[in-house]
Amino acid sequence: MTWMVTGGAGYIGSHVVRAFGQVGIPAVVLDDLSSGHREFVPEEVPFVQGSILDTDLVTAALREHGVTGVVHLAGFKYAGVSVQRPLHTYEQNVTGTAHLLEAMQSAGVTRMVFSSSAAVYGTPDVDLVTEDTATAPESPYGESKLIGEWLLRDQARATELHHTSLRYFNVVGSGTPELADTSPHNLFPLVLDALAEGRTPRINGDDYATPDGTCVRDYVHVADLATSHVAAARALSEGRELQRVYNLGSGDGVSVREIMTAMAQGTGIAFEPEVAPRRPGDPDRIVASGEAAARDLDWVMRHTLTEMVTSAWQARQAR
Repeated sequence: MTWMVTGGAGYIGSHVVRAFGQVGIPAVVLDDLSSGHREFVPEEVPFVQGSILDTDLVTAALREHGVTGVVHLAGFKYAGVSVQRPLHTYEQNVTGTAHLLEAMQSAGVTRMVFSSSAAVYGTPDVDLVTEDTATAPESPYGESKLIGEWLLRDQARATELHHTSLRYFNVVGSGTPELADTSPHNLFPLVLDALAEGRTPRINGDDYATPDGTCVRDYVHVADLATSHVAAARALSEGRELQRVYNLGSGDGVSVREIMTAMAQGTGIAFEPEVAPRRPGDPDRIVASGEAAARDLDWVMRHTLTEMVTSAWQARQAR
């Protein structure tokens, strides 16, 4: 039993690869290194450099390594930028997923765990998002993830594909110091880079309808997330039926102001964040329930907010 991790040289993907290794399941990585890092892939893990858009390459890699399932994390993941680059986003996330499914069908690979996103919900009008909450994506990124779920659903109707999609929001922290989040758009690296460079971090808006006026979101540790990806892969390998989608949510969000306080404590750098105007389209609160995933996918919030911050800071310093 070997699993391919597309995007396995990226921040989340590299943690998933290590989680497979911890339970003795062989993995192979496919990544075009557009945002991933070759050094994030352990030396003993086979690495194929290429794009999911290259159907022939992916088909050959699946066959060569005897792959039995795919954890699909490769894609363009910047929601804000996707508004300016919709065609690129759809090509990478929709066309790419279609090509990957085609390669899997050609190679006889019938299991997939898909990295989706809480962005499929848009701005929900409920305090706690569940898998039954209506989807209403507000960016090409969110739309592309929802279409990816539809592609899996429809391919499963036509073939023997067994699949599940995992929806999550803000992934933070580090499971090991050599694996840092290097995204130029995510809150944690933006704040940590500012502190490391002697700049003052910024809060975008403090007049939201929340207890402290700043946005409330789900923040989950990347190692916890990786554990549930592997649990989903094992369940599919064992023939267990899973829900079509799962939320990997905290059930209890954290505000941006609380993140800033934890950053000061975790780094030992005292600061008072600057307050900038709101960003268009930022909802007051988005928090998801993780009850179904806790039941089926070993989903547990094993790390505190402090541990999320300190592990991310250690990884930032090790860069």
